[in-house]
Amino acid sequence: MYSLPATDLVERIDRLLPQTQCGQCGFSGCRPYAEALAHGEADIDHCPPGGDAGARALAKLLERPTKPYDRSRGEYKPGIIAQIVEADCIGCTKCIQACPVDAIAGASKLMHTVIAPLCTGCELCLPPCPVDCIVMVPG
Repeated sequence: MYSLPATDLVERIDRLLPQTQCGQCGFSGCRPYAEALAHGEADIDHCPPGGDAGARALAKLLERPTKPYDRSRGEYKPGIIAQIVEADCIGCTKCIQACPVDAIAGASKLMHTVIAPLCTGCELCLPPCPVDCIVMVPG
């Protein structure tokens, strides 16, 4: 196993992760997944947003055998971001509440917008939208 102090190892692992905070790995975000990896409590194949390249990078860092990411956890979708169809937005704020990285701006009963540079493409804003006014587009 890797010889860095645990805190340094967690930092290095966390930097390799895509920072989507999507939870597809089974943890509440990238940092908790990094901590579990550093402590040997999770495997390298849990991150669909990182894809096979991410799993390989984790394997290299942690000196573990390589393997593809676990497809049962979700589909790899490179470079996507959310976009709100402004004409359809009713200003319910449900997407704002669901966004783990605060990439959606707006107020109750007013149109919302996605701050593209902050959006990680996690898609967590899609299910709570009652009018389906959010689409995923190439980032």
